[in-house]
Amino acid sequence: MNQTTDLELNVTTEQGLRALAEEGHTVEVLCKADPERKGPSWYGLWIMRTVGNGGQEKILVTARTRLTQNAIKVREFKTATGVISFLVGVGFSQASIPMKNGETTSHRLVSD
Repeated sequence: MNQTTDLELNVTTEQGLRALAEEGHTVEVLCKADPERKGPSWYGLWIMRTVGNGGQEKILVTARTRLTQNAIKVREFKTATGVISFLVGVGFSQASIPMKNGETTSHRLVSD
């Protein structure tokens, strides 16, 4: 039996996030732990979600397919470089990263 739960409706994979961003959804970066500087790099905990025009949110997960019960895992970024690389890979030309726990920054693809 293959049922979709409410949780699965509110998640997306990297491929899905790209498609939603191209459709005009906002991509938000959420800071979940204050970053710390170690040498030239910043280490913290960030997650991402998309927000549609109607307010529908979808959290980025590592994989949509469940291997076991409750196996959906939120994709976590542990370095600022990882966040930047992901956003550039999606197609953004700029990356804004929140640097305090609880803060959020928003990104939107601009079409020419």
